[in-house]
Amino acid sequence: MKQADWEELSAHLKQMLGSIKFGSITLVVQDGKVIQLEKNEKVRLQPNKRAD
Repeated sequence: MKQADWEELSAHLKQMLGSIKFGSITLVVQDGKVIQLEKNEKVRLQPNKRAD
């Protein structure tokens, strides 16, 4: 992999990691090369508190 490709991949990963709280980031590899990045983010909702 070329240096420019590593730098682009690194920049995308840094941006994704900086914007996710819960979830996963997946690297898709084809023929030994990263061809796609996927971000799957989880949003956890607080349960409604009952007003007694």
